[in-house]
Amino acid sequence: MPWLPGLELRLCALIPVILAGADILRLMRRLHLRRELLEAAVHLSSDGLLISDSQNKVLAVNAAFSRITGYAPEEIIGRNPSLLSSGRHDEDFYRRYWQALAVHGYWEGEVWNRRKQGDEYPEWLRARRMERAGEVFHIALFSDISRHKAREEDLQRIGLEDTLTGLPNRRRLSDLMVSRLGSLRAGEALDLALIDIDALKSINDSLGTEGGDRLLKLFARRLTELARGGVAGRIGGDEFVILRTTAGGDHGEWIEELRSTLTQPLEVDDQILHLALSIGSCRAPEDGRDPEVVMQRLESALYAAKRHGRNIDMRFQPALDSGADLQLGLANDLRAALESHGQLQLHYQCQHQASTGKVSSVEALLRWQHPLRGPVSPADFVPLAERHGLMLRLGNWVLREAVQQQANWRRAGHRLCIWVNVSALQLIQGNFEASLAALLLEYDVPADSIGLELTESVLLDERAGDISRRLATLRSRGHQIAVDDFGTGYSSLSYLKDLPVDKLKLDRAFIRSLPGERSDAAITMAVLAMAKGLGMEMIAEGVETAEQREYLVSHGCGWIQGFYFSRPAPAADVIERLNGYESGQLSIFQREMARHSPPQMRACAGNSQSASVTSAS
Repeated sequence: MPWLPGLELRLCALIPVILAGADILRLMRRLHLRRELLEAAVHLSSDGLLISDSQNKVLAVNAAFSRITGYAPEEIIGRNPSLLSSGRHDEDFYRRYWQALAVHGYWEGEVWNRRKQGDEYPEWLRARRMERAGEVFHIALFSDISRHKAREEDLQRIGLEDTLTGLPNRRRLSDLMVSRLGSLRAGEALDLALIDIDALKSINDSLGTEGGDRLLKLFARRLTELARGGVAGRIGGDEFVILRTTAGGDHGEWIEELRSTLTQPLEVDDQILHLALSIGSCRAPEDGRDPEVVMQRLESALYAAKRHGRNIDMRFQPALDSGADLQLGLANDLRAALESHGQLQLHYQCQHQASTGKVSSVEALLRWQHPLRGPVSPADFVPLAERHGLMLRLGNWVLREAVQQQANWRRAGHRLCIWVNVSALQLIQGNFEASLAALLLEYDVPADSIGLELTESVLLDERAGDISRRLATLRSRGHQIAVDDFGTGYSSLSYLKDLPVDKLKLDRAFIRSLPGERSDAAITMAVLAMAKGLGMEMIAEGVETAEQREYLVSHGCGWIQGFYFSRPAPAADVIERLNGYESGQLSIFQREMARHSPPQMRACAGNSQSASVTSAS
């Protein structure tokens, strides 16, 4: 700096230059560090990355690219990515791909490529076109979705196949029946047989559930061999269907052949088993053309065979159809009710603390008000829904209505748990846990305000998968689990001690004759002691008299449900009942106690705490 006189001035002039240089150096280091961090992140990513130039020559890849495709960086850099092509996509596909990049600068979708080892795989690809300094680059980010695709295929297969035997399930059989009926030519007929293995429960009790499963698999294999160009399927625990298209074959001889072959001895676990079979059969179009009508008549024939003593054959006859048209019409009406509004509704029955009458929860009970027939009993329409494939829709409808009602109650300041019955089909065919979680999120309802009731048969149905793990998951989210109708199914201490269950609901069959019937009293006391020993709460169903309540309280039953306190009622009536009456009137509990109780108990009722809505535990 010769133009600056003096050393001091020159040094002063150098200071800004030095500071600026230091800033530039720090900036360069920061940019270098950022680039290193980005490169490290790219290489740590589980998604594959590929960068190519305007000629589509590979410039760079990351570690995930090599892991997914099998190609090392030195094997792919400088080459065209087309060497990954599986050959599944035609020229039009790639033309649309490049056109989208050119016009929109972005493309996303599913692509099938081939690994270095030769196997094809699906990937989800996101590609972007970028221009920098007059040059064009293509950046592709992709993930291997093989497992996701395999899971989709498994779910689709599970939805159409019986998980134990691999045979078509009811849904798939219905589709196949429609197809077969629609393709019948002149002179052809469709023979159908519905086969029930008699006394399968006894076999399961003898062999255990695993042995029973092996028996069902062997039976399914034998039935498949008999199909010979027809179709064999399983529609329930012990019910199988077989159908064939025939041109003039004798229906009776076909049934005889089925029985002769299927009743041949089977060896399971070193035991020789001789099966007894009830068979209902029909022939289309002679016995009907509509698939639902044909299935209804097939079931009518089977039920007639069972009524006549089991282990016999029964072909459909018009005389068996006296109630079939009514049942089919009712099934169609139920299907319409699910689509419309107002016919189906939930009633709620309160569950009371046995000693005080306090209410903390209600059970949701489905009711059907038919526009012409009036009230239809659940004992009539629930089995109908099971036979006609409506049970899953019905169960999901109940679940949504209960969650929605819970949301309404919570907004109004009411806090009580709603117990909902869960069917086997909801656990088997539906993605129950995910659907329930989505419902709770949609209506902003906490999990601990929805309790789940399952019967013993549901808990022991292996089609539901690892039921213990699934219940543990639901329980960890906050749901309480109850065993409904306890004592009427396959009661077993082994499953009770292993399953995450909070409550047992003793069936009304044991309560009805209390306290006079000694056997029912003994069973009730035993179940109460067992529940206490297992750390479970106990709810007695069907309590109708003061004597029954007093007996249950004296033996330690914590909760009761039944007409003694309250009948099932619509949601609005339940809240009105729980809110009590105008000032100066008796509480519901006091009123019910006064109406039902003998004089010596009324004084106790007058001092008891009034029924109110309390938080669910």
